[in-house]
Amino acid sequence: MVVEPKVKGFICTTAHPVGCERNVSGQIDYVKKNGAIEGPKKVLVIGASTGYGLASRITAAFGMGAATIGVYFDKEASGKRTATPGFYNTRTFDAKATEEGLYSKSINGDAFSVEIKEQVINTIKEDLGKVDMVVYSLASPRRTTADGTSYVSSLKTIGADFTQKNWNLKDNTVTDATLTSATEEEIANTVKVMGGEDWIDWMDALAKADVLEDNAITLAYSYIGPKLTYPIYHEGTIGRAKQHLADSAVAITEKMQDKGIKAYVSVNKALVTQASSAIPVVPLYLSVLYKVMKEKDIHEGCIEQMYRLFKDKVYGVEGIQVEEDGMLHVDDWEMREDVQREVMDIWEQINSDNLLELADTEGYWLDFYQMFGFKMDGVDYSVDVEV
Repeated sequence: MVVEPKVKGFICTTAHPVGCERNVSGQIDYVKKNGAIEGPKKVLVIGASTGYGLASRITAAFGMGAATIGVYFDKEASGKRTATPGFYNTRTFDAKATEEGLYSKSINGDAFSVEIKEQVINTIKEDLGKVDMVVYSLASPRRTTADGTSYVSSLKTIGADFTQKNWNLKDNTVTDATLTSATEEEIANTVKVMGGEDWIDWMDALAKADVLEDNAITLAYSYIGPKLTYPIYHEGTIGRAKQHLADSAVAITEKMQDKGIKAYVSVNKALVTQASSAIPVVPLYLSVLYKVMKEKDIHEGCIEQMYRLFKDKVYGVEGIQVEEDGMLHVDDWEMREDVQREVMDIWEQINSDNLLELADTEGYWLDFYQMFGFKMDGVDYSVDVEV
């Protein structure tokens, strides 16, 4: 079938298999071109099919020569409906890894569930013995815990409503958007879904099964951002969950100190993802940030971020590069004083009339479509493809 993008709001309901393959291949080529990293050789990535999780797996395999197990939750094609992009990404990753003689196994299912944890543990025991790195990169709006209770996260402020400029993606206007404040239940549910409880559950299960090497490292990913978005990311429901994630890193490290296992949170750069596209204010901030960082030649996507994280911040010659807050930071270029000053200068001026001039809206949409395998160079989208 000929596959075209079908965008509804902030989501694309189709994915292009050849475009997704090209996207993954490009990330692999980037890592191979930039050279080997001396690091772990047996890596588990939880949330491995898109974004930072996929980039982490690619960097581990093609940068460090690691055997990888990836956990993902994606749908296969059905009738005229394409698979989700993560399904095509993972299929491509597995094929490319096999071509290079690298061990690769991908497990499709709900990473929150006990069953998937058990399946992963059995796979590690049978194939790898133990793992020396665990990347936790789940992004889900809903979590069902072992007792069958389901929790749904909320994108809200805490204490007071928040109004700020917002880019209306449908008609390219800049208007105000308001996020309302959350109830205590909504805050608690968001922490349940997006906090570190399941990360701890994973590490406990892996440790109990004795499939973690001594001195293994585990990473989870977060975002803080500028003061402009503090009411959303830092001080809102997401921020409360991210604080729980940071606290969980400390808890894991303390609990597993006898084996020398250490947990870290990496604070990453703002990028276009399926999640960030849904958050008011953020797409406008991203499009302005892209313009400023591209003009300074310091813009990075997921693969550039993860390669730099692994090479310079985690497995570099100087060891783990944590900052005063105890976390790793590859948002350092985004948060540079000169970058943020220019972003805020533009923010004060931007409106519906000058949006296309002052913001990189094309770059935003290119990243958005490429998440789903569209607008990739070298792909003929008029050709029938097998989905």
